[in-house]
Amino acid sequence: MTTVDADGSPHLAPMGPRVAADFRSFTLRPFPTSNTYRNLCRHPEGVLHVTDDAVLLARAAIGAVEVFPQVTPAARVRGFVLADSCRHYEFTVESIDASRERVTIEAAVVHTGRTRDFFGFNRAKHAVVEAAILATRLHLIPHSEVAAEFAKLRVIVGKTGGPAEHEAMDLLEARLRAAGGS
Repeated sequence: MTTVDADGSPHLAPMGPRVAADFRSFTLRPFPTSNTYRNLCRHPEGVLHVTDDAVLLARAAIGAVEVFPQVTPAARVRGFVLADSCRHYEFTVESIDASRERVTIEAAVVHTGRTRDFFGFNRAKHAVVEAAILATRLHLIPHSEVAAEFAKLRVIVGKTGGPAEHEAMDLLEARLRAAGGS
């Protein structure tokens, strides 16, 4: 997902929305401390992307996007579309409920676009996505549990992954080591 930072630049964050069957709306559940939440409070528009880029997902999950991906201006909202996304959904925020630990944001899709076909996720890409999610939970889950899951996921990447999945897993494992050794 891309949102607009306070300085007008694009902000990138992985998000797993709850999407309506007709893809006309979705629900986001960011943490109240996240840049995405602050950006959507300040500027209630953004772009949700569908991508099969395992490296981008891994980098975005741990805040290690060294070179921001190429973007184009959104068509209907003040925002940014990832140039290499498969599809994108420009949205406006309909409501924000910040009364719980996780904020609930209801969004309405105002424009959709397609850039290329979705390759999909083989087992290795799924493993990277799971590892990326775990990497965002290092402050919540004991290091030993995350390390054990990473070891299982590494086997899957080793058997079915290509260079991109290996690069993504290497990046995530480096984050795990930095967070707690091993």
